[in-house]
Amino acid sequence: MMELARRTRTEKIIGKAGCEKLALSTVAICGLGGVGSYVVEALARAGVGHFILIDFDTVSISNINRQIEATTETVGQAKTIALKQRIAAINPEASVAICSERLTAKNISKLVFAETPDFLVDAIDDVPAKISLLAQAKTGQVPVISVMGTGNKLHPEQLEIADICKTEVCPLARKVRKALKAQGITKGIPVVYSKEIPVHKEKKAGETKEEDRAPGSISFVPGAAGLIAAGFVVRSLLKID
Repeated sequence: MMELARRTRTEKIIGKAGCEKLALSTVAICGLGGVGSYVVEALARAGVGHFILIDFDTVSISNINRQIEATTETVGQAKTIALKQRIAAINPEASVAICSERLTAKNISKLVFAETPDFLVDAIDDVPAKISLLAQAKTGQVPVISVMGTGNKLHPEQLEIADICKTEVCPLARKVRKALKAQGITKGIPVVYSKEIPVHKEKKAGETKEEDRAPGSISFVPGAAGLIAAGFVVRSLLKID
């Protein structure tokens, strides 16, 4: 009875069959940061029944400004575990498999595609791993959506979905597009990206090189990108235009 009540409002918009389809679907989310955590949140609330969560990192205090699993109580906890617990609090009937390893070109096949998900969300920052993940999804015909750069941006309304071949402005999209083209993949991968010119990041005195390389971020842009990606996943699983 509680499960039926939980999905009452969702059923009004996608129907009983749609809810049942989502409950039977498996979605793998690679990268559980500002983007990926909101993908997980939205899919859990939409009623997706099976998750594969992949991220090697733990929650740090600097994540609190933009990652939904990050709170003062979860600092130091593995992001996979924190989000598994969050899913359980939203939908106890959902099953969640976790992998707390760093994705590389060498282990992606084993960690992501050993059990083929119904849909894959790429929300990782590591460029070589991102390219390998997308290439393997494309050649293996696994439905995928990828999210490009959301750092140093302040306008979520400039986010949109496009084929990788039609992206512009975004530096990360440019790198990914070029690398995929070198592998013979020129189109057929939908991405969430922004045409916004990145905001200049103010450098702080005493920053390490690693801290200097990290982009600025804020709560509403990565989260918005994650919600857009989640919407695409749900519509695709249900075959809704």
